[in-house]
Amino acid sequence: MMSTIQAPLKRQSLAESVAASMQELINTGKYAMGQQLPTEPELMQLYGVGRSSIREAVKTLANKGLVRVQQGLGTFVVSQTGNGEPLAQRLQRAAFEELNEVRLLLEVKIAEKAAMHRTTKEIEKMKGFLKKRFNYAASQQLEACIQADINFHTTIAEASKNEIMLDLYNTVATHLKQSFMHRYGNTDSFIESQPLHDALLQSIIDKDPKKALLWATKITTHAK
Repeated sequence: MMSTIQAPLKRQSLAESVAASMQELINTGKYAMGQQLPTEPELMQLYGVGRSSIREAVKTLANKGLVRVQQGLGTFVVSQTGNGEPLAQRLQRAAFEELNEVRLLLEVKIAEKAAMHRTTKEIEKMKGFLKKRFNYAASQQLEACIQADINFHTTIAEASKNEIMLDLYNTVATHLKQSFMHRYGNTDSFIESQPLHDALLQSIIDKDPKKALLWATKITTHAK
């Protein structure tokens, strides 16, 4: 448990301020290797910030390799030095080709697992986002189309029931959206790939992991 807290944090960049304070405690050994961090409510009270700021701060520490979040158990210190540049920051300066390769690795495995673990509710969400993707593409609403596409694939990631892959996909997708906005001037590519997405959804509905992996690979290699 944290025994001391310094002056109240400034109202700007609350999550960054919390992350910096917690990182200092980890770096100086006040939080030892393997030690569990205080719970979210405790950290909220100690720092005087909301839950979203605490979660963002912990995510920052996790991306730096300082802590590991274990679902249902808590957050534990795994390193006092971390792994250098945060993942989100590294992805921000990555080329489209690099991001797309990471996306390929994630989406094919996510699709395979989603075909095995998806629920009826998740299927309905996928159908809804895929319909929006098509409608926005047909009306040349690029940003809305890209967001619907990301929402569709994010729901597949949720259906995979692997929280680490979901977190990684969410992080990559944030930067991929920016790359898509700069790369595409219209929605023609999204219209062309709609049948591939329809086939992917059908393979997930059919609980066919081999076909899901195949269609996901075709989708990611289509984005050139």
